[in-house]
Amino acid sequence: MTLLADLPLGVPATVRGLRPDVPPLQPAHLQRLGELGFLPGEPVRLVRRGPGGREPLAVLVGETLLALRWLEASCIEVVPA
Repeated sequence: MTLLADLPLGVPATVRGLRPDVPPLQPAHLQRLGELGFLPGEPVRLVRRGPGGREPLAVLVGETLLALRWLEASCIEVVPA
């Protein structure tokens, strides 16, 4: 299992699914991640990390660039290409 937060920079991956238990997020937060495009089969790539290598994380989902907190990225399971 690889989490988006642990993915090396620039490595293409595919969303496998959302994990509500690690770390625990409210159902509304998970729903919002799905609305933003983090759906199974969607291509993703970690583009950049914030100061100190942590937050925010710049993530390319399909052709959309988003900023995520580490907590949110830790709930997204991916499969590296």
